[in-house]
Amino acid sequence: MSNDPEVLLDSGKKNDSKMKEERREGEPTSAFKGASWAALLVGVAAYLIGLFNATMQLNEKGYYFAVLIFGLYAAVSLQKAVRDKEEGIPVTSIYYGISWVALIVSISLMVIGLYNAESIVLSEKGFYGMSFVLSLFAAITVQKNIRDAQRARERD
Repeated sequence: MSNDPEVLLDSGKKNDSKMKEERREGEPTSAFKGASWAALLVGVAAYLIGLFNATMQLNEKGYYFAVLIFGLYAAVSLQKAVRDKEEGIPVTSIYYGISWVALIVSISLMVIGLYNAESIVLSEKGFYGMSFVLSLFAAITVQKNIRDAQRARERD
């Protein structure tokens, strides 16, 4: 094998073009998809581990678990509705409105629950709030990545 810089440069260009061909235009990078999934898993896992280890009553734990699941669903649903509307896919006004209301209600339930929780210290309240927000944002990003990847595959 030659150590000629031009030969090495040419072989590098061939590898670069192969890598570019693997990722379709408009598809998120593997790093972005991985980071999004990691953020979702870290956010949800941290929230659930915190709930599992909390000294609160089981009905309180159930409340915070339900708020997390409701929030995740509402965030993904709203992202889908907004994206559909933007792309000209028909979205009924009632579904669009309900998606916004559901997200606002889930965030409000979390804020009200944490504000009124006397058994939770302030640092734990911040922990739950931040892991909740991280989970919502990551769920939206994961759903967007899935949609972008699907659209890129459909173009080919």
